[in-house]
Amino acid sequence: MKLEKYIRLAHGSGGVETSMILEELIFSKVEDSLKRVGNGIGIDFPDDAAAIPLPSGDYLIITMDAYTVNPPFFPGGNIGILAASGSINDVLMMGGKPIAMLDSIIVEEGFPIDDLSKIIDSFIDTLRREGVALIGGDFKVMPKGQLDKIVITTVGIGLAKKPIVDVPRVGDKIIVSDYVGDHGAVILAYQLGSDVSTELLEKSRLKSDVKPLTKLMLPLIEKYGDYIHAARDPTRGGLSMVLNDWAKASNAIIVVDESSIPVRPEVSFFAGMLGIDPLYLASEGVAVLAVDPKVADEIVAYMHSLGFVNARIIGEVRKSEKYSGYVLMRTVTGGFRILEPPRGDLVPRIC
Repeated sequence: MKLEKYIRLAHGSGGVETSMILEELIFSKVEDSLKRVGNGIGIDFPDDAAAIPLPSGDYLIITMDAYTVNPPFFPGGNIGILAASGSINDVLMMGGKPIAMLDSIIVEEGFPIDDLSKIIDSFIDTLRREGVALIGGDFKVMPKGQLDKIVITTVGIGLAKKPIVDVPRVGDKIIVSDYVGDHGAVILAYQLGSDVSTELLEKSRLKSDVKPLTKLMLPLIEKYGDYIHAARDPTRGGLSMVLNDWAKASNAIIVVDESSIPVRPEVSFFAGMLGIDPLYLASEGVAVLAVDPKVADEIVAYMHSLGFVNARIIGEVRKSEKYSGYVLMRTVTGGFRILEPPRGDLVPRIC
């Protein structure tokens, strides 16, 4: 597909348009030898983090992300905990233990100091609970009207014995740790601002799932690290984008069972009312794993013991010459449909 003439909101939504612009404007212009450091992992395997080999044999895990959620305060959290949790989780999904973070905060002139204080307190409290050091950063103010409220950019740093390459293998089972789409549904409801969406939020008490996943991922990596072949948190683009990325990377087909995918009824209802697949909606406290089938049931049981009682197997990776690169979903009626990657600006400025 040919790039468009102008940037649209869809280019930042984490779906097909985002992948296109990254490939055409960045990845294709960098020589293969400069896409990673040594035998590490970089944009040769596009992910939310990179791995740099160290002389000790360990790996330095680094991630960078910008957070621009609208609104900055939402049920279940705010942009502060979102920024801290998001970068912690990106380090974890590459098999690293988060140890430090830097932040850059840009605020619009006129932004309330009390709100900024709450956001920063939330950010620092999250790092404190996770034992992650805040080692540097930057702070700037933009003139009123040149920025919408606040943007936080973070750099997360971690260490890993062995990074997770994020390419599933044929036969792997796909596991999700919890309900998907909660965060996206909440932000979408707030952005619509209609009486129906507001009433839905109030009655359902639906809130963002934003949280760090250290209590899940660190024990899993310690006990089953050799059996986890891919790990991702389904943020922009939701579960659908993760599965489509994996199908393409593994040159295989991924088959999932719709009835096994945990989606809250409120999220399904709200997404259906707007004609949006709930599997396109972001989660900010969920892990998606591709694991060796020999230990898949054991891993799910262990996740339950860690408090993630909604964890379950939702599908598997299969070899297919004809349909490689596709995701097929077995529907609740017994048929199959292609689960396509998201397109367009479904929920702009979600994280």
